[in-house]
Amino acid sequence: MTVPVPRTLPAPSAAEAEPALRVAPLELFLDLVFVFTITQLTGSLVHHLTAGGLAQVVVMLAVIWWMYDAFIWLTNAMPPSTHGRRGLLLLAMAGFLVISLSVPHAFEGSGAAFGWAYLLVVAVHTGMFAASGVALGPVLRMGGLNLLNTGLVVTGGYLTGTTQLAFWAAAFALQFAIPRLVDLPSFQLRADHFVERHGLVVIIAFGESVIAIGVGAGTAELGAALIAVALLSLAVCVGLWWAYFGRDDDARAEHHMAALPSDRRNRLAVSVYNLGHYGLLLGVLLFATGVKSAVAHPAAPITLAQAAALAGGVALFLVVNTAVRRTFALTPNLPRLLTAALLTLAVPLGTTVSALAEVTATAAVLAAAFAYEACRPPVTDSPRA
Repeated sequence: MTVPVPRTLPAPSAAEAEPALRVAPLELFLDLVFVFTITQLTGSLVHHLTAGGLAQVVVMLAVIWWMYDAFIWLTNAMPPSTHGRRGLLLLAMAGFLVISLSVPHAFEGSGAAFGWAYLLVVAVHTGMFAASGVALGPVLRMGGLNLLNTGLVVTGGYLTGTTQLAFWAAAFALQFAIPRLVDLPSFQLRADHFVERHGLVVIIAFGESVIAIGVGAGTAELGAALIAVALLSLAVCVGLWWAYFGRDDDARAEHHMAALPSDRRNRLAVSVYNLGHYGLLLGVLLFATGVKSAVAHPAAPITLAQAAALAGGVALFLVVNTAVRRTFALTPNLPRLLTAALLTLAVPLGTTVSALAEVTATAAVLAAAFAYEACRPPVTDSPRA
């Protein structure tokens, strides 16, 4: 009689051993404030579509996104599963709301409100992270650097003009240094929640583009040109959605993130999901700014700044999206870069023919690029650090 020899099964990986960590409903509730933030930033840029106005929006988005993304890291380490945690997140939500309300006049008198609300958000974030189980040293170092960042924001809020912009730009610059000054591997990161959470934020940003269609239309008569430009603007939004989600890139990114050791995973999280997604959000914001003008005057030419925002926002999104995909070794990417370059040729259509002509060309170029991609099998190689 043969006695069967028991097999030794490989130990499950950490990702397999732990139950899935998914986004909590309260986190989606918090996103309602963030979509309001994007709406406010878009409205500010629409009314100040100049180099100075763009610089202000670029800096405000960077400062706000830094701390909003920090709360994604927080809920990844400390899910809002108790009433105490939920209450603190709602307090942070109130702070983000005041920040959003101050955006339209942040450089015209509301900067102080922006800064003090920002301090509240930083205090809640640091306090909650200190109770999350992460080593206290890295948390205090992170909190201290964020407090220094906040000091620049608060001080700048009491200033005006170029001086205020310089202080807030310094806060933006400090954000690049903070990840290098803290012990990133100390912050354990769950890839499933982290990737899903950022995907939902991108969808929230797409929602602002849809809102821009409605705001741009206002009470105008629903004629053929308006319907056409609205539908084609929605088609462009679908193209941006495809660029991010259409080939299951989010699921493949999650798989790659989960397979990395914690130090490389965290470095990738900063470069792709903080800095990279900042670029994606800025692209959507620019596109939404252009869409408002296009829908408001579909049959007429628009200004160079409006046309450049519309096409340039889509091009920026594609360029950043390509860089993100290259980080995860996802292909093909060349069609997206070529599409971004071709979109610059649509700008003269908006300034000399009509907004409808530019939106039509933008939608057509995206459709052609992604139709070509759909015929190509996806390829994934080893991710890059």
